[in-house]
Amino acid sequence: MKAFESGMIGNLGIRNRIVMAPMISNLANSDGSSNETLVAYLEERAKGGAGLIITEYTYVDGSNARGSRNELGAYSAILVPKLRRIPEAIHPYGTKVFMQLVHAGGKALYDENPEPPMAPSSVDFMGKRPREMGEEDIEGVIRSFERAAVVAKSAKFDGIEIHGAHGYLIHQFLSPTLNVRTDRYGGTFEKRLSVPQAIIDAVRAVGDFPVGIRLSLYEDDPGGWNGDYGLKVIDSLKNLDYVNFSAGNFYPPGSSASFYSPETHILPRLKRKPKITTMLVGSVVDLAGVERVLSKCDFVTVGRGHLADAYFAYKLQNNPKLLRPCIRCNQGCRDLSLGEVRCSVNPSVGHEANPERKLNGEIVIKGAGIQGLEAALYASKRGLKVSLYEREEKIGGQLNKIYDPFKKKAFSSLLNYYESAVKFYNISLILDSKSKEKGIECLPPVVYKEPPENCDTFESNVYANQDWFLKIAEGKKIRVGKESLNSLDRGRKQGYIALAEKIGIEFVDQSEFDFRLIVEDQYDILMAINLGIRKVKQFIMEQENEFM
Repeated sequence: MKAFESGMIGNLGIRNRIVMAPMISNLANSDGSSNETLVAYLEERAKGGAGLIITEYTYVDGSNARGSRNELGAYSAILVPKLRRIPEAIHPYGTKVFMQLVHAGGKALYDENPEPPMAPSSVDFMGKRPREMGEEDIEGVIRSFERAAVVAKSAKFDGIEIHGAHGYLIHQFLSPTLNVRTDRYGGTFEKRLSVPQAIIDAVRAVGDFPVGIRLSLYEDDPGGWNGDYGLKVIDSLKNLDYVNFSAGNFYPPGSSASFYSPETHILPRLKRKPKITTMLVGSVVDLAGVERVLSKCDFVTVGRGHLADAYFAYKLQNNPKLLRPCIRCNQGCRDLSLGEVRCSVNPSVGHEANPERKLNGEIVIKGAGIQGLEAALYASKRGLKVSLYEREEKIGGQLNKIYDPFKKKAFSSLLNYYESAVKFYNISLILDSKSKEKGIECLPPVVYKEPPENCDTFESNVYANQDWFLKIAEGKKIRVGKESLNSLDRGRKQGYIALAEKIGIEFVDQSEFDFRLIVEDQYDILMAINLGIRKVKQFIMEQENEFM
């Protein structure tokens, strides 16, 4: 199987073809330095069998390069001692690690950088206009990338990936819509490549290690570049060892498409493999997706799959049925404006540095919805013998009532996982049970009933209500408040609106409502998972002496 064959990137051997994608985590310190939380998060993915880990985008200067809060930094040698802990933690497992370098350019945070954002051209950046860069700014950025490469080399990273995708500075120089300069840095295709090429050459000059670029194969924006343009860019850039193809600029779905888009959604847009070593990301969630990408590319880059299960590679090779699946819900993993990285199906993301001791004893859990299933798994992993009772004839609870066909298909993989995990952990599952035995009750904190039949205007952020809207709209015309979609990321919202409007749902402003059904906090999968675990922790705390 090609996924588990070794491969080469430049002069560096990689143990298999599965790469952990660079993903914003917000786990670093506020000055950009590393810490135990970030190291443990990455180390767990190395334990999990990834052949290569690429860090989240790491900013190259302390002036105006940072794109998110608590972003990893490489702007000074003062960061090297803490950065070294990352390769030190990853290398013992046979995994290599590259540092991804970025300047956010016009996408830099306005309030979190000492200086305001700058870009190749002062054009619209989703409602804001960064200042246009002068030649001195451009030369300074090139030197910043060079200096950051020295930091990465000093910190013993195995290679460097230059971030040229997703609308950040290098992407901005490449883009015909964001770079409208008429000097030597823009105006023609060749001139738009001049700054990216200068950065590549400066990084390459630092040392003999692999240097690659992350590149958007295409943009989803109106008037954005297509796959032919993306291929032309990589065919034209020199001095690189690999390309890591992603997608997108401002508009969704980009690389992190929700379940409303097909799996491996970027792959069909890659018309041919370029001559250079090629990686590709985008909605890869299982072995079939890995194999599809590797049929055309040298390596497969997996992002959200590594959040859902840190042991993504190991489980694909050894027991795919126990892979905790990414359901592409784009909830916790996309809530990164003011939050740390999370995953709706994996409560341990960002908490890997907090292992828990084993216990002995027995426990009874009542309810085999997501809350109860996760409670049972948690208790079993802590060493307890678990009996799980469910009054229905099958596990799943509210997941069995999902109406949205796209969501239902995506979430079915989660139920399949729980079925396999319950058997693997020897949890005693008793279905169709009216047991009165004492145990931990794992039912939703609020049982949501469908709205009155005579109601035709709704607004709620309850997870289930988005399904209700689709079901009710098949029988009559309804209006839904736009605020009811506030909890969804832009890609998920785009997909849901397209589906809803297709069956006649009208989305209206709050002021137009004569009846409003409002619940601010979603009772979603992650809330159910965390609630189940908290109930078990509380029970253990109350009974701790019995379990020692």
